[in-house]
Amino acid sequence: MNRLCICTLACLLAGCAAHTSKPQEADAKAIQVPAEQTMQLGNFSVSLNVKDIAASRAFYEKLGFRARMGQPAKNWIILQNGTATIGLFQGMFDKNTLTFNPGWDRDAKPLPKFEDVRDLQKQIKEKGLIPAVAADESSTGPAYFMLIDPDGNPILVDQHIPRPAQ
Repeated sequence: MNRLCICTLACLLAGCAAHTSKPQEADAKAIQVPAEQTMQLGNFSVSLNVKDIAASRAFYEKLGFRARMGQPAKNWIILQNGTATIGLFQGMFDKNTLTFNPGWDRDAKPLPKFEDVRDLQKQIKEKGLIPAVAADESSTGPAYFMLIDPDGNPILVDQHIPRPAQ
């Protein structure tokens, strides 16, 4: 029996011309969204709900991740490998969470210009999305809101710095 490599199997399922005899469809086009229509949600990371922070840290360090910040004694640490950022959180979240941080770069340094979390929340409400947890739109300091996607995945938009100067 012939064995397929995973990339070949994935390509077969996706109809990739490099691994199938099907020609590419001429009318297939990439989706292009003008930059002015995209929300700037901020720095992205995945926040993992872990059972044992030391064991999880050791595992991800074997994959090349390195600690960038955190307090392991308080059950949280942020790890990075290239452009990938993951947070390990023991006992802080019910589920793994997609996290965006408006106002921060990937080193948690404040950005001079960014979309404030309250403005992002207004935009998502205008699009018909309802936050599971909402930010106080009258506040000006750090704030967050949370959405739940159609598959039950939490999405946290968590701004740690005040509203940018207008």
